[in-house]
Amino acid sequence: MLVLVAPGQGAQTPGFLTPWLELPGAADRLAAWSDAIGLDLAHYGTQADADEIRDTAVAQPLLVAAGILSASALGEVAPGAVAGHSVGEITAAAFAGVLDDTAALTLVRKRGLAMADAAAITQTGMSALLGGEPETVVPHLEKLELTPANVNGAGQIVAAGTMEQLAALEAEKPDGVRRVVALKVAGAFHTHHMAPAVDTLRSAAAELTPADPRVTYVSNKDGQAVATGAEVLSRLVGQVANPVRWDLCMQTFKELGVTALIEVCPGGTLTGLAKRALPGVKTLALKTPDDLDAARELIAEASTPAADAAGA
Repeated sequence: MLVLVAPGQGAQTPGFLTPWLELPGAADRLAAWSDAIGLDLAHYGTQADADEIRDTAVAQPLLVAAGILSASALGEVAPGAVAGHSVGEITAAAFAGVLDDTAALTLVRKRGLAMADAAAITQTGMSALLGGEPETVVPHLEKLELTPANVNGAGQIVAAGTMEQLAALEAEKPDGVRRVVALKVAGAFHTHHMAPAVDTLRSAAAELTPADPRVTYVSNKDGQAVATGAEVLSRLVGQVANPVRWDLCMQTFKELGVTALIEVCPGGTLTGLAKRALPGVKTLALKTPDDLDAARELIAEASTPAADAAGA
């Protein structure tokens, strides 16, 4: 069984879309999406520097566009489940048919702008803690008035809060934590600091007509499968101010019997977590079109048992 996953903010790097735009039709699709949302995705994905694409209002639509483009390049894919980390949930909603591509890009553009506005109110950020156990790390973060904004599993929790609170964390690491790494994001996402963005996103979502997922859609709110498009959309609204539980998503993958995981462009983060938390599951990160052949081979391998069972 194959699961298709989409990364969140911080995965982007300068020029990462350049090789993808060489694929037939890719530049035209990106141009149409750019016109629809009023943002030059090709420029930001090929020419902009690290600071420009760190901007929340730019990074989020850029990531969703990259995820949809790279997944489309795989051809016809029928994953057993889909999921996304943070903004990657909107990409996953497109994979599952909950939103069409233009609706997904329109929603994420409004999400990025609203979260950028919320982040501008107070200087905040996020830092990844490598190592340590949740039972030790979470109480320590709460003592420093930080939020465990991403509980990623595989020995990684991301803390979010003010820059002063994050500095205190750097000076006083929890027991067992090897390193504290500042993330390339512009605010304390998935915390109360993002509350002003929720109402804006709720209004944007009300203009959309979601379809029910065509495949199992695993929500990062609690790792549960969501059956209706309306519930997916509701969760997309709420998650901007609530923690991401990627650890629970991976637990659900295990329970579903996932044997292969492909992370769409710009892949790497979620496959890294899966390698540590899901031993035995084959993983592949789509970084450039050079990875497509290997991904197709993995898809064929993952689908073979199901095909054999259906024919038996």
